[in-house]
Amino acid sequence: MTLTTTPTSPQATSRPAPRHTDGMRLDIEGLRAIAIGTVLLYHAGLPVPGGFIGVDVFFVISGFLITGLLVREVERDRRVSLPRFYARRARRLLPASALVLAATALITWATAPVVAWRTFGGDLVSAALYVVNWRLADRSVDYLAEGTGASPVQHFWSLAVEEQFYIVWPLLLVAVAWAVRRNGWRVRATMAIGLAVIVVPSLACSVYLTEASSGPAYFVTTTRLWELGIGAFVAVGAAVWPRIPAALAAALGWIGLAMIAGGAVLFDATFTWPGAWALVPTLGTALVLVSGSVRTQSPQRLLSYRPAVWVGSLSYSIYLWHWPILIGFENLFGAPTTAEGLMLVVATLIPAWLSLKLLEDPVRFSRSLVASTRRTLTLGAALTVVGVVAGLVLMLAVPRVDTDAPALGAAALTVSEDGTLRGVEDIDSAAGISPAPAAATKDVPDAYDRGCQVDHEGTAPKLCEYGDPEGSRTVVLAGDSKAVQWISALDRIATRKGWRLVTMTKSSCGLYDADRSENGVLYRECRAHNRAVVDELATLSPDLLIVSQRHDTARDPQSGENTREAMVQGLVNVWRPLVESGTEVVALLDNPTPVGPDDASFEVYECVAEHTGDLRDCGFSRQAAIADSGAGALTDAAAEVPGVGIVDLTDALCNDTTCPPVIGNTLVYRQGSHLTDTYVRSLTEILEQRLTSQLGW
Repeated sequence: MTLTTTPTSPQATSRPAPRHTDGMRLDIEGLRAIAIGTVLLYHAGLPVPGGFIGVDVFFVISGFLITGLLVREVERDRRVSLPRFYARRARRLLPASALVLAATALITWATAPVVAWRTFGGDLVSAALYVVNWRLADRSVDYLAEGTGASPVQHFWSLAVEEQFYIVWPLLLVAVAWAVRRNGWRVRATMAIGLAVIVVPSLACSVYLTEASSGPAYFVTTTRLWELGIGAFVAVGAAVWPRIPAALAAALGWIGLAMIAGGAVLFDATFTWPGAWALVPTLGTALVLVSGSVRTQSPQRLLSYRPAVWVGSLSYSIYLWHWPILIGFENLFGAPTTAEGLMLVVATLIPAWLSLKLLEDPVRFSRSLVASTRRTLTLGAALTVVGVVAGLVLMLAVPRVDTDAPALGAAALTVSEDGTLRGVEDIDSAAGISPAPAAATKDVPDAYDRGCQVDHEGTAPKLCEYGDPEGSRTVVLAGDSKAVQWISALDRIATRKGWRLVTMTKSSCGLYDADRSENGVLYRECRAHNRAVVDELATLSPDLLIVSQRHDTARDPQSGENTREAMVQGLVNVWRPLVESGTEVVALLDNPTPVGPDDASFEVYECVAEHTGDLRDCGFSRQAAIADSGAGALTDAAAEVPGVGIVDLTDALCNDTTCPPVIGNTLVYRQGSHLTDTYVRSLTEILEQRLTSQLGW
């Protein structure tokens, strides 16, 4: 967000809205206070479910202020000085952002899990370079990024959008200035046409992409430019707004405030964003800005109330500081209660005020810097480097874990007389751990790079081939990510056996004919995908179907609740026709799910990174882990369909009581309950023997 308050249009009438003595609009500071207030209350957990719209309000304000400044420069000088413009931005924005990024690196180092340092260090670098919104957009659709946790610089995404706006918008004004000089066109009319060329496609992109892929749509610049453009339109029309009757202008202002307040209270996370709904707070903000250009004291008198103006003047600093403080607290003590969240955001005022008075204002109003554009830009580059270095240092601070010892994995186990595995031991330390905990989330099969897993929104199956393409038998692997984790081992087995292995998997979606809800929302895409998979199976007519999945409940059509019985019936509905048609079905049981002592899930690889010398702290109860997995529904369904086989590898992961985090110098778990690809590969021989023992060929 931009915290620079600029003079209003020189065409303003004789009784403008309340202003500073230097001509700056106080009502805009009050509008900023509303925007930052909604964001803070939302993050503090108060009943402001649509508090995220505060960012949209800031976008409109930024577009209005910056465009007004640039248009007036073109009208005055018939040109735009890009170096001078960027120097002003650097003096205003970079001192505080560099300080906060350095402080955030320290907060992350002191509070975040070691395994997150490399990821968050990269986020810091991206934030310093103002491209973190694209990094977060990419992460939002990366299944492997789940469980990483909120980035301590996640809030910099909106600043990145604005910085990219600051690059594009002045260039547009340069083109306008050239056209005005060459053709004698009117500045504001030409600018309005240029704005329309950008705003209309951006709004269309926002509506489309928000529906098609809401995760990236929230962060990317292309879906947000139109919001800044609305503010720019208000600035371009500055000569027109004073002609509006005062009573109408006052009404428009109150309507605008009502739109902002209504959006903050009525919208929530179920609304896809930004999309068309974002027109409510953005147009509301535009109406308030238009109202403030007319000779009326209402609602500008409310917005110019001294406490609101004071908070608005701090809003940039408050926004920068509040998020890393909240995240640091959560890292140490868990999610804050509403009372704790409120105290934390109020406490944010302290560093915000100190940084404004001791750093931001001294740099911003430094006579030597104001007098020298080159000196200012040099300082800006140095401050950018501060943020980049902070991120790189955090990445390099990740402690090295010895991975030189042989990663035996399941090869370190022995087979007892009854066919079960022995040698899964609780250990305090290992000679080496591979993969290193910090790299665990990257230790995955190549199916993700190949795009073999359909994402949450997709419904069309993606068929990927492994094993022997000319194999005499066709084997299909279907299910969710818990099926995907076995691809590397199954690929080796299929190649050795001369099988053609075809995968059809979808995120968080096992293969069953039933509905399942997630957080109260029906996962319709899953059932649609599964019906398409069943059609593909009819075409492929495979010799063998291997299934695995994480979830063991589905929605009961009678009660509307998720129950195991409904999931079992959904599995049976798919398996029985296949078995009757001659396809063999084998359920590869879900592996035990890590469960902490308080019955809460936890990240094993994070624990190992923190306890390399005391690995027993990272083991968990076998009984609780099995109960929390999806194995129960698969087992019950197999009992109802004669001929369905079961492969259970629990004894390769747990002893009689405990599931240790490291076996044979190999880290067993990556994020959630997923197994590392290194350990899965070590299970190839065991899986092959148990799988083939279930087959009639």
